[in-house]
Amino acid sequence: MHFSVTNPMSPAPMSPAHVTLGARGSPPAELLAPDIYDSWVRCVDYGLDMLKPPPIEMASAAVLKTEQDRHNLVRGLALAEMQTLHQQISGSNFLIAFATPEGLLLDFVADTSFAQSAHASRIRPGSIWSESLCGTNGLGTVAHLKRSVVVHGNEHFFPCFSPLTCAASPVFAPDGSMAGILDASSDCLSRQSHTRALVAMAATQIENGLLRERHRSDLLIAFHTRGEFLHTLSAGLLAVDRDGQVLAANQSARGLLHGLPATPGSDFHQIFRTPFGVLMDTAAKNQRGRLQDLVGSSYVATVEHPSITPMMMQTQPRSRAPVHAKANFVCADAGVTAIVRRSEAAAQRKMPILIRGETGTGKEQLARHAHLASGRTGAFVPVNCAALPETLIEAELFGYGEGAFTGARKGGSGGLFQEADKGTLFLDEIGDMPFALQSVLLRFLDDWTVRPVGGVNRQVDVLLVSATNADLAKSIAAGRFRSDLLYRLNTLEVTLPPLRERSDFQAIAEYVMAKIDPLRQLTPCAVDYLSKREWRGNIRELRNALSRLTLHDEARFIDHTLAEAVLPPEISAHAPGKPVSTLHDKHVEQILKTYAATGNNISETARRLGVSRNTIYRALGERANKA
Repeated sequence: MHFSVTNPMSPAPMSPAHVTLGARGSPPAELLAPDIYDSWVRCVDYGLDMLKPPPIEMASAAVLKTEQDRHNLVRGLALAEMQTLHQQISGSNFLIAFATPEGLLLDFVADTSFAQSAHASRIRPGSIWSESLCGTNGLGTVAHLKRSVVVHGNEHFFPCFSPLTCAASPVFAPDGSMAGILDASSDCLSRQSHTRALVAMAATQIENGLLRERHRSDLLIAFHTRGEFLHTLSAGLLAVDRDGQVLAANQSARGLLHGLPATPGSDFHQIFRTPFGVLMDTAAKNQRGRLQDLVGSSYVATVEHPSITPMMMQTQPRSRAPVHAKANFVCADAGVTAIVRRSEAAAQRKMPILIRGETGTGKEQLARHAHLASGRTGAFVPVNCAALPETLIEAELFGYGEGAFTGARKGGSGGLFQEADKGTLFLDEIGDMPFALQSVLLRFLDDWTVRPVGGVNRQVDVLLVSATNADLAKSIAAGRFRSDLLYRLNTLEVTLPPLRERSDFQAIAEYVMAKIDPLRQLTPCAVDYLSKREWRGNIRELRNALSRLTLHDEARFIDHTLAEAVLPPEISAHAPGKPVSTLHDKHVEQILKTYAATGNNISETARRLGVSRNTIYRALGERANKA
């Protein structure tokens, strides 16, 4: 996939390879990498003129809708990975795209500089990027080769695209067929050497998500030659039924079992010497097992979702318990659905989860759902790191012994980590955790041992879920957050999209209204009006707005006219910019008043207002700049 930073029809500097192509009519093998040379040969065979790129072809709206519906599952998984890639790839003028195996663009995420450029109108869902139309490019060349490709600068067949770099990878379905293509493109000046690896990893993540989703009711064997890699992208995954017949395998499994029949329809005993029943007995005890294949290689293995015991497997061969917990919130958006499914899988494997997203996007709801899906018997314990007194946060989390400090309660306290034993600890606003405490948390994650202040050490079993709306990369660069802690917290990292970017706004609005007043309904015009607003506070702000509407009119149906009359212009995308500034100023004013009332205590101000300490710092900074 690529986008032009120049007019596609304008002259562009000619590389030696392009000059040679123009002079002799055939690509110069001596100046091009093999894959690029082969692509140029195909472009010549297609009859393309390197100086006359044809206009971008667009599929009809009906065809696009059909293709999006047909690829709905993989699209949802891809969109979640695209959001993550968007955060990982820095620089400007870049986009991340997902397309069908043939190169039809289904979705993309772009940075602000691209979204505001003239080229945005040309790069949109429905555009077709096959080699026969667009020459050598990331999506089109991967569609032909069915393997990862980087097309850098002058490697593009059309010179007008030479300022660009495209890194693309195929996404394979569990049956080995191509399910789509993932691409990250940027200008050459912003090119990053690790982009290709990030795209390939994201493609693998999508593939593994597809396998888990399509076989969510089957047994999933994760295995690797080294135990520490069991929960990484390099682990092999085999989906099997309860009789041990192979249903699907990911690419890592096929690589680890090279030469063995890791294909659908094969039996477990045709691959491994270890009896299938022995592995299932180990899994029933929630333990890791050992596997040996028929050529003598040894693996560490776990079985995900062994929902029934080996004895039940013999007597009820077709009865399976569902893997997914029912969500108590709306997740009809494909990207959010994929995030929910990945969070469920991570929770069931006790993998630390980091949830990103703007305020009000539902981070705690997702954390609670992950706890429910994990099947853990302990409590869900939420902790707002920004609201805890900085001097007592370590004691609150890890506990303390009797007499550990002045004011310590008689008998001491077990702390929040101990309270969450066998359950889930949710650390909200993790970006506001004091730097000194971060090293203590990091040590806990090494051995899951609680070390109370003045107390006795104790090991606990805790699922750790964290959340933040802060830019942790900036915090790391500023020395306020430890990078090694981030890598321990984000075994799975997901980003909930803001309400304004979700495709299921109507379902969310109707769900929230039903919770507020089940006898009231929004008219289609009201939903349409509301969907065009900014919702900077996301679902939380929507809930407050709908509550306000129910107080102004007792009619069963709430129309857009009432919404226009009642809701303040500050939250409207159609309102002029000034009222937004006024709302912000009032918010800052409230922060400063509370700050003064607490005797300039930042932690207490954050606790009273329910915001992060960073929000207080920003307000104080604005006051200082105006002074």
